[in-house]
Amino acid sequence: MDIIKNLYIHERFFKYLSSIAAIFLVSFWFPILYMVAWFMVTIFGILFIGDIYLLFRVGKGIHARRILSDKFSNSDLNPIPITVKNNYKFKVEVKLIDELPTQFQKRDFEQVSFINPQNIWEFEYAMKPFERGEYVFGNLNVYVSSFLRIVSRRYKFEENKSVAVYPSYIQMKKYEFLALSNRLTEFGLKKIRRIGHTLEFEQIKNYIAGDDVRTINWKATAKRSQLMVNQYQDEKSQPIYSIIDVGRVMKMPFEELKLIDYAINSTLAFSNIALRKNDKAGLLTFAKKVDTVLAASNKKTHLDTINEALYNITTQFTDTDFGYLYAFIKRKITQRSLLILYTNFEHISSLKRQLPFLTVIAKSHLLVVVFFANTELDQLILDNAEDLQAIYHKTVAEKFAYEKKLIVKELESKGVYGILTKPQNLTVNVINKYLEFKSKGFI
Repeated sequence: MDIIKNLYIHERFFKYLSSIAAIFLVSFWFPILYMVAWFMVTIFGILFIGDIYLLFRVGKGIHARRILSDKFSNSDLNPIPITVKNNYKFKVEVKLIDELPTQFQKRDFEQVSFINPQNIWEFEYAMKPFERGEYVFGNLNVYVSSFLRIVSRRYKFEENKSVAVYPSYIQMKKYEFLALSNRLTEFGLKKIRRIGHTLEFEQIKNYIAGDDVRTINWKATAKRSQLMVNQYQDEKSQPIYSIIDVGRVMKMPFEELKLIDYAINSTLAFSNIALRKNDKAGLLTFAKKVDTVLAASNKKTHLDTINEALYNITTQFTDTDFGYLYAFIKRKITQRSLLILYTNFEHISSLKRQLPFLTVIAKSHLLVVVFFANTELDQLILDNAEDLQAIYHKTVAEKFAYEKKLIVKELESKGVYGILTKPQNLTVNVINKYLEFKSKGFI
């Protein structure tokens, strides 16, 4: 029964059969070939049975393994190593078909190779998910053929293995490394000159060449009879909240990834940098009401808590209630904090409906509103208009792009910081703004 279930016809079987059929056809004109054709049928039948015997006489002629990590990183290429070992005593042809998760919509994954006896074939492929959630891999199917290549034997491994796709931890680690190694400029992160110092005093030390003369402590200098300077350090443990709008405006896709997932990936990377700077990171998500609430903290395990919360976030098809957000912040976030608000405004009119709430939030907190440039319009703006319809399209595209810039100006006029960014530059621009605030002593 096992033989019947796992026995498959190799494509060469039909070539051999076609050749024999052709000889039978030609024998109509050359009768001598008729006996030759039947002789070939007999030989082919013997080889067919022999090929089955070669493949099925060994219980476990092939061993294959798909190596999955505990989790995948969203919007990044995740490597999946495969190892296949040939336990037969002869060289085999191996066709490997992996049943990929339905989210990838890929049904033609196939790898073919020849493996010498007792040898191992190793390779890896990479998959790039664009949605968070559970991805289920099906069977790892290995079809083995002998040197005769008349039939194939199927082996099945790694049945129904699942892996969770989390926010982009690869992006998070990349920016963490760049921040710690002072190589931020390689990815567009600016080195910002410190304009002043924060108010957190650290110590009085001897003056050395290069110290800011404005920090000279004259009393200590007179007492010690040598130049002494005050040394300051960045204020630590400042509360910083990432606030993600999960309403319908964040479902818009750019390059296959939704805006909310850009915001989630950015939040994870930014929170990690903030925690590395010894600040407290928190999280809010809201639409009609505030759904996810993580109080700002700098515990060692807090980044894992943020990651788990981000993994479970889903967008909603409702409009966003900024009034409810304001009431919640006023009631629950009493200490002045840096608030990074991820949302999207397509028109100046949509901003003006929410501007009164943003203005009052900015009176108590350092508020940064992050929204997205519509990169789909860039090509329309750059293309030359060759007919009347193209002129209309170009004009409308330029109007939308201009309104985005007006939104930034309107926010700034009300004391609210704004970041207009392309989705792919989101993380860089948010971290830049955070480092700028740190350098200026705003937080």
